Amino acid sequence: MTLPDMARAPSPAPARLDISDQGTATTLRLTGRLEVAEVSLLWKPVLRAARKARGRQLVIDLSGIEVCDTAGASMLLEAERVYGGTAELLGAHEKIAAVLDLVRPVAAPPAARPRAPTQTWREVFAASLTTCTAGLTYLGEVVIATIRLPIRLRMFRFADLARTADQAGVQAIPLVLLLGTLIGLILAFQSLVPMRRFGADIYVANLVSLGLLRELGPLLTAVVLSGRSGSAFAAEIGTMKVNQELDAMATMGIDVMTMLVLPRLIAAVLIMPVLTVIMDLAGLLGMTLVLAASGIPPVAVGNQVAYAVVPLDFFGGLFKSALFGAAIAAIGCRAGLSTGVGPRAVGLSATAAVVGGIVAAIALDGLLAVLFYRLGL
Repeated sequence: MTLPDMARAPSPAPARLDISDQGTATTLRLTGRLEVAEVSLLWKPVLRAARKARGRQLVIDLSGIEVCDTAGASMLLEAERVYGGTAELLGAHEKIAAVLDLVRPVAAPPAARPRAPTQTWREVFAASLTTCTAGLTYLGEVVIATIRLPIRLRMFRFADLARTADQAGVQAIPLVLLLGTLIGLILAFQSLVPMRRFGADIYVANLVSLGLLRELGPLLTAVVLSGRSGSAFAAEIGTMKVNQELDAMATMGIDVMTMLVLPRLIAAVLIMPVLTVIMDLAGLLGMTLVLAASGIPPVAVGNQVAYAVVPLDFFGGLFKSALFGAAIAAIGCRAGLSTGVGPRAVGLSATAAVVGGIVAAIALDGLLAVLFYRLGL
């Protein structure tokens, strides 16, 4: 039994490349089928010939091409790009021309992104002036809301005041105790090493106690409040703005400053001095542990602290802490009220609240230090 004869399709002609130089023109004659297998063999020779043809006319003869897929079209367009000009395509069939037109937009290199316009000094000054104006406007709104609080007391939520005081104050006590004790230990240990060279170990108590009560206690407490509560204020109010709850409150005639900002502001002002006292006591305890370990009795340490510190130092630190709390709460609420749109808006507002609160506390501490020095306090 014999199999019937079957008509066999002719095997495809292999792709070939012929290069000829005629005067000022270079001709690349391609024949056969420009498909993936053949293109992989012709890619480098074609690009090499196109690169050598720079400065001359490049002619690509496609009259002998039977089939051309996207790989072949990509090779032809890449050769034209390497050539650095427009090549003359001869004898391209309609289907080949259609494939080239289809691949050309994809193979074209992406357009260069326009450079961001540089800002002039006038634009920077205008933006800074706008920011300062917005800040002063917000400060004025807070002052007006505080003055009008007695007649808008129905909008003031004492539950929010108590909740904020609990979250920002009571729940922060363990962290403040830990941080204050560590700061007292570190300051006392680092001060004891150089002071011992001069036999002035006992005066470490003077140095650390004054530094804690006047500067470090209020400042470190402000950093804790900014990180824990300033970001929380911004996130809470920012989420309400993203959810359009603030717009709903304004539509119902509810003052946002009275209902949302003032409870957080008052709570921060009230809890900051308390946290500062806890920070100071923890720091003094850490200092006493280090000095007691070095052979100085706690009674002597207490006498030195009582001799070095006057009530004005203690109350000055509390005054600073109250100002720091007001600044941190105001900046956190402001960041929440200015929250934009999008999934990153609340996170950006929380970050701005933390950074702004810490910077404001440090700036206020510097200004108050100069003021107290000038006043002789």
